[in-house]
This record gives sequence, C-alpha cells and structure tokens, in this order.
Amino acid sequence: MGDNRLILDRAEFESMLHTAERGYWNKHPFHQRMDSGELDASHLRAWVANRWYYQQSLPQKDAAIVANCPLPEIRRRWLPRVIYHDGTAGGEGGCARWLVLAEAVGLSRAEVTDERHVLPGVRFAVDSYVTFARTRPWIESVASSLTELFAPQAMATRTAALKRRYSWLDHDALEYFDSRINRAREEGTDALDIVLSYCTSRQSQDAAMRALKFKTDVLWSMLDAIEHSLQECR
Repeated sequence: MGDNRLILDRAEFESMLHTAERGYWNKHPFHQRMDSGELDASHLRAWVANRWYYQQSLPQKDAAIVANCPLPEIRRRWLPRVIYHDGTAGGEGGCARWLVLAEAVGLSRAEVTDERHVLPGVRFAVDSYVTFARTRPWIESVASSLTELFAPQAMATRTAALKRRYSWLDHDALEYFDSRINRAREEGTDALDIVLSYCTSRQSQDAAMRALKFKTDVLWSMLDAIEHSLQECR
C-alpha cells in the first residue's frame, strides 16, 4: 500500500525540522560545562583534538553531496562549502583556523593532524556521517546538514564564554567561531530552502527529518565519547 499521509505544508515542515534543535550538541552536559567555564585546559585540548576529526571531514562530506547531486544548480550552491573548509591554498580555510585554535589550547599541529588523540567513538561517529553523505540520496545529506540552523546562536554563546571564562586563551585564536557564525547562518538558510523546495512528498519529508535526527545523534555521540574518556582519566 502507498503512503497516504498528507504532505506537510512548507511552514509545518520547517517547524518539524526545527524540533531537532532539542537534541543539538549545545544541550550536551559537556558543552554546558564549557559554556559555564567548568572545563580545564586538558578538557579543552581533548575537545579541540577530537573535533578536528569532524572539521577535516566536513569538506569530504560536502564533496560527496556535490558528487551525488545530478542538479548543476544545486552543485553550484553547495560547492563553496568545500572551499570554505579547505581554502583555496595551504593555510587558508576553516580547517586551518581550527589548527590555530589547537595551538592556542596547547596542542601542536602535528599531534592534531596525525589524529593520535582521536577517540574510537568520535572516529566512528564522524565516519558514519561521511558514509551517510556518500551513500544516501543527496537531499537527505543536505537535510542532515541543517544543524547549521542551530549553530549560530550556540557558537555565539560558546565564543563569548570562551573569551570571558577562559582568560588564558588567546582571543585571536577564536577566529574560527567569529568567522563561522554568519557563514553558518547563511548556509543554514540556503540548505533549508533546498530541503523545503525539493522534499515534495511525505516520504521525502520524513526522510529529511530522520537525516537531521541522525546528524544530531552523530554530534551528541562525539561528546559522549569525549566525556566518557575524561571521566576514565579522573
């Protein structure tokens, strides 16, 4: 039997997508403690080193979306995301700015880029996300990126907290977040428009919501792994 459920109208669909914010990683206890100034330098180093694996995987995820999408107009809209993270030359782009943050918290670039500190749980979660983008329909992968809708406010809160509560941290090293807030807002708006425009059946709308839930689970699982590792070290 076919799916006889009514297609959600644009406003209702958008509202349903926004409910995923309840599981966004800024609600995780680890991030809550970060924003409250309760982490020490070793905790921040663990977070920065592990999140590097996520950061450097984002252009691979975005390139997979471009590769899977048959629509040139969507490929043109999505391709700048790859360039944003990788830059157009060495030492440029979001990944390069993350390495500046790594040095500011006391990590060498070598120990970050060789991934010696990346936890198995973090690696598994991030690899699952990249695999999702490579194997699922392109519109589902676009929908999974809609966590960008929730990122600007979370990053603004986090950046303010890092500047205010971690006085030893060089504020210039937070350029990744300072530059990312507006960019994430623009990318989230663009991705939302794509999802709302191309998910034209109830089946595709449901798939988009599942994809976004999957992404929030990926992010939450990363922090679970980091927090568990730090608890074992106490």
